[in-house]
Amino acid sequence: MKKRAVEMSSGVYTYKHRCEGGFDIHEVYIKRSKFRVLFSYVGEIFLFANVLHALLLKESLCINSFWSISFAFVVAKCLKYKPVKKESLLIMPTFGVQLEQHFWSGRVHRQFVPVGKLLKPVLNEHVTPITCYWSLVLLLHSEDKLVRVFKKVYPPVKMMVPIWKALDAFTNYGGMGNSVALQPNPLLINISVDLKI
Repeated sequence: MKKRAVEMSSGVYTYKHRCEGGFDIHEVYIKRSKFRVLFSYVGEIFLFANVLHALLLKESLCINSFWSISFAFVVAKCLKYKPVKKESLLIMPTFGVQLEQHFWSGRVHRQFVPVGKLLKPVLNEHVTPITCYWSLVLLLHSEDKLVRVFKKVYPPVKMMVPIWKALDAFTNYGGMGNSVALQPNPLLINISVDLKI
């Protein structure tokens, strides 16, 4: 049974959701910026030129050359292009969840989490002195670490909420139910109605 595909865009990210062959597929695409790729190459050339200049000087290396090399390294690192084309999540009823990273080079990295290890999906808010961003993680049975669903990208929270809802429905049904059919919890509705009075 094929359902209508859902799509939304925000900035450099595009979210697509579809159901095919019993799988619930959530994909986040990253738009490739030509300026970002160009700046990445400029940063690498800047680093290479500074290192070459410091090594080809006839004088010995001094503090200034170390500072310029370290500054060039920081600039190159900041301008580095992340070659991720898309990250996707496949919910496979009765089997588990597969996380995929597709790179522009054609390489694909896959990670499978069996249904028996899934405990709960969690939306985490990360606050740093400079920025605030959200990430979607999976809590696993008998493991100390969290598994991030999107490892290289940070899509906005409005794109992660439908994915979180699908994962939550999947884990609530023990991996047996339809992860797309979300039903409101009548207990939570009654509680919120009681609180308004």
